[in-house]
Amino acid sequence: MKLDILAFGAHPDDVELGCGGTLAKEIANGKRVGIIDLTKGELGTRGTEFTRKEEAANAAKILGVQVRENLGFADGFFVNDKTHQLEIIKMLRKYQPEIVLCNAIDDRHIDHGKGSKLVSDACFLSGLVKIETTLNAKRQDKWRPKQVYHYIQWKTIEPDFVVDISSYIDVKMQSVMAYKTQFYDPENKEAETPITSKNFLDSIKYRANDLGRLINSDYAEGFTAERYVAVESLFNLK
Repeated sequence: MKLDILAFGAHPDDVELGCGGTLAKEIANGKRVGIIDLTKGELGTRGTEFTRKEEAANAAKILGVQVRENLGFADGFFVNDKTHQLEIIKMLRKYQPEIVLCNAIDDRHIDHGKGSKLVSDACFLSGLVKIETTLNAKRQDKWRPKQVYHYIQWKTIEPDFVVDISSYIDVKMQSVMAYKTQFYDPENKEAETPITSKNFLDSIKYRANDLGRLINSDYAEGFTAERYVAVESLFNLK
């Protein structure tokens, strides 16, 4: 199955938090979108890998993605090496996305920066014909995405461009709240973490609101690019 966009996240919920509105918008515009989670989020303070699996499936349904897979890398301990790169390359060659979205290049959680570099490196390597991979006993063709963009997470990073998600903020928030064990819930008596506060939950929307304000819209999501963003004409800019 060929996809237009393949979004990677170090943990289930990274994609929803970072670019859920953008994915919902592109899906509504007819694009085929998939999500690849690198880990099961098994080190998360709240919930378990099994609740995260169920939550991720529910979030995928809310967004309307074509496919969601989990590579089962070790939460907190995966590294950017040949073994892990090859697993990413297999996914890139399997789905042949034009655009890849992945974690922030620098962030509070160590897996985010690691996941960002791992996916970015694999996107380059996937285009090399002499790197051989097989899937279901069939040799895969080389594939390199046209663009790799990084969504913004915990840290405030100046975006290279933003996407207007004003009509999709509710879908984004619904997909985030599908992870009911992970975020603010006054009835949950498990240990508190930085992402379980009401302030964090509110910040998802007010950050999008602030980015939207800067482009004269209601809500937006920001991304950083690995190379210059080109447009055909000045009139393509909003």
